[in-house]
Amino acid sequence: MTHQEISHYRLVSQKLDKTTVSSPQEIVHHLGAMQAQDYAMAKWAIGSRCNATEIEIEEAINSAQIIRTHILRPTWHFVSSEDIYWMLDLSGPQVQRMTISSAKQYGYDIKKLDQTNSKIEKLLAGNNHLTREEIMQELDIKKSSNQDFLGAAIMMHAELEGLVCNGKMKGKQITYSLLEERVKKPKTKLSKEEALAKLAQRYFESHGPATLLDFSWWSGFSPTICQSAINAIKLQLNSVVINDKDCYFVNQIISNIHLNESLHFIPAFDEILISYKTREASILVEHQSRAFTNNGIFKPIILENGKVIGTWKRTIKKDHAKIETEFFNETENSKKAILFEGLKAFENYLGTKIIID
Repeated sequence: MTHQEISHYRLVSQKLDKTTVSSPQEIVHHLGAMQAQDYAMAKWAIGSRCNATEIEIEEAINSAQIIRTHILRPTWHFVSSEDIYWMLDLSGPQVQRMTISSAKQYGYDIKKLDQTNSKIEKLLAGNNHLTREEIMQELDIKKSSNQDFLGAAIMMHAELEGLVCNGKMKGKQITYSLLEERVKKPKTKLSKEEALAKLAQRYFESHGPATLLDFSWWSGFSPTICQSAINAIKLQLNSVVINDKDCYFVNQIISNIHLNESLHFIPAFDEILISYKTREASILVEHQSRAFTNNGIFKPIILENGKVIGTWKRTIKKDHAKIETEFFNETENSKKAILFEGLKAFENYLGTKIIID
């Protein structure tokens, strides 16, 4: 199997081909967890995989069909409401170790963090949705650069404990609310082994073909733990050997997938790149530094037939959005005109006129 074929199959498994109609929540559920620290771009990550507008996706988030919280690796993710509790039970403890270590630098041990959680619970009770700044004011934590890091650690601890999640947007500000007031807690819990197997199944179904190390990177669990999860679902997995490495996938009949022409304007931090340990299948090594940095900053990318051919950025104006592009190789104006047809989906999503600079 070639890198070109892998990149195309991943477009299909990640639902970027849009061959099936899906709601925003179904997209998030399918992908398991979608990295979402850049809130505006993360919404487009959902929108690029379905026909929903930005307003409709915002409604799904505000109504708690989709939850934005810290989970898996210590960063923001979108998670479907039906997955939030078992994923928190599974990954929360390992991410907590980093959060607790960070809070200790500011004099907050686990006992003090738990006491703070009790105060936060009282503040948010009764469907009260507050910004982090409002919560910190109530906790008498002054606003400063150092205290801002403390505030982030406190709220992340509360998220990973299953106490809080995102609330309804307050203008352009993100709020917190009590998770159990937003999403009903299930009566039964999965064992750790069951949850790991479920996570592995979800990953390879939505991101395959992918390797053990890809799954380890995405999930935050060690290769040894991930190998155990793969072994548990081996009968549900198909695999191919690429560069002496096993690549796993689920529910893809490889020989029946046609390599269709496609063009996508993909948001920053999208799963199509960030969810894999190595990314040569989608982007040439010599172009990688122009699409993402060593410290984990990912730019919006332009995909042609599953390959990254350039980057783009948007600037929102009063009555339009300005799009600027940068292609890795010299691109004829006639071809650019064809490529820019791919922006129509983004224009429909935003509900505003797009001007290309």
